[in-house]
Amino acid sequence: MGDEPDNTVRTNYDVIIFDLDGTLIDSRLDLANSVNFIRTQLALEPLDHHVIFSYIGDGVAKLIQRAVGEGFGQESVQQGVEAFLRHYRHHLLDNTVLYPGVLEVLADLGHQVLTVLTNKPLESTLAILQGLKIQNRFRFVHGGNSFEQKKPHPVGIKKILEDTRISRNRALIVGDSRVDIETGQNAQIATCGVTYGLASNTLAECKPQFLIGDLRELPPIVLA
Repeated sequence: MGDEPDNTVRTNYDVIIFDLDGTLIDSRLDLANSVNFIRTQLALEPLDHHVIFSYIGDGVAKLIQRAVGEGFGQESVQQGVEAFLRHYRHHLLDNTVLYPGVLEVLADLGHQVLTVLTNKPLESTLAILQGLKIQNRFRFVHGGNSFEQKKPHPVGIKKILEDTRISRNRALIVGDSRVDIETGQNAQIATCGVTYGLASNTLAECKPQFLIGDLRELPPIVLA
């Protein structure tokens, strides 16, 4: 998937590692609807969507654990995760769309190695990328179940760098949350936060190297 870096073009970064939810796609409503479906199954009142949005970013298990509260044991949470994934699988493209400028930016960065590293399960990730017709833009796509550890553990970035044979100082991670920035910092690569996403309120505490309010501000950072 994707082209080799064009070495005739001078750039600051050769591999760009994108988060998914809150960075490339606005998936908030579909995630919130599936969470509230699970709460209904457990005889719980629906949560305000903005509360659910604040729970997103650390993987499905953490999302469901936060959404159902402390009154449920690990077995119940795991059952909730499985029910959530079944429901979400059928509704993950009901309302989910690309953020403004995503197609334009992916085209502008066509000479870079573009990848996705998300804590969302890989099956759902691939279904969304395929449904939004952007999967072929990415050389590698890794989900929350692709490795033993999720972000902010750097294992995903290390695997991408190993597979691309690109050095750390030529890599940039782009994401909307503290989790993404800490992942990049843990892997010792450059970091770029986006302020329009799900968890942009968490970015200030981790100090990304770059901060943008629109993804269309990314190419000038990447292209020298």
